[in-house]
Amino acid sequence: MTQLSAIDQLIDALRCLPGVGPKTAQRMVLHLLERNRDGARVLSEKLAHAMDEVKHCQMCRTFTEMPRCGICSSNSRDNSLLCVVENPGDVMAIEQTGHYRGKYFVLMGILSPIDGIGPNEIGIDALAERCKDGVEEVILAIASSVEGEATSHYISELLKRHGLQTSRIAQGIPLGGELEYVDGGTLSHALNGRKAI
Repeated sequence: MTQLSAIDQLIDALRCLPGVGPKTAQRMVLHLLERNRDGARVLSEKLAHAMDEVKHCQMCRTFTEMPRCGICSSNSRDNSLLCVVENPGDVMAIEQTGHYRGKYFVLMGILSPIDGIGPNEIGIDALAERCKDGVEEVILAIASSVEGEATSHYISELLKRHGLQTSRIAQGIPLGGELEYVDGGTLSHALNGRKAI
């Protein structure tokens, strides 16, 4: 059995990224080797640094280099609002809107019994504990997939038992979307979530 060359090992390593197959990985490696070796060195240093330094926030579980992230540490955020999301990318997306001033809890996944992901794996106990800290409303911002719906339902039932108000972000037709191209599930959510104007 022959050992893989450094190039082949790098191509194989890049395939761990989502959406990167063998050809894309090969193009990336060849580009870095041919045109941007300095960029590749910086990339490897920054990647190693992030892998060593970035941890989970002790309160919300998003990524941070400190024990608590900037949002959880901020005194200007509304402690009574808690937005529950699937992953740190969702926090970034909501923050980019500039319209939410509460805090977050990151599940780091959704319920998926087929994949062996249950309440313990997504931190439901930690969420329940977090909600004891002055939270009045929990906003569920979880994907509208079968697993996402099950996760939202599970969390809302749990929080109702603790007497907390639970809401869900609006779902429906995207801005600029045409009805004839919208799937039935999305259209159903849009009709059920309609509001007076």
